[in-house]
Amino acid sequence: MIIDTERIISVTEANRNFSRATRIADEHGEAIVFKNNRPAYKLVNLDLEPDIGLTDDEKIDVVAARILKRFLPAFRELAK
Repeated sequence: MIIDTERIISVTEANRNFSRATRIADEHGEAIVFKNNRPAYKLVNLDLEPDIGLTDDEKIDVVAARILKRFLPAFRELAK
């Protein structure tokens, strides 16, 4: 994996200055967050990422599916 050094930010710096991480993602399409000197996370600007061409409704569906999956037992309990 080849990573442009301008896209790298440490997890500590991203935690302290998240706006810098988002600025990197805005400028380069993504920011690679390093943890323990290794790439650990990828922050992607969804407006610039060509591989993720989701409409706003599709993005909502993805988030709703994640929430439903995570809290399914609670939703089933509430449905009783």
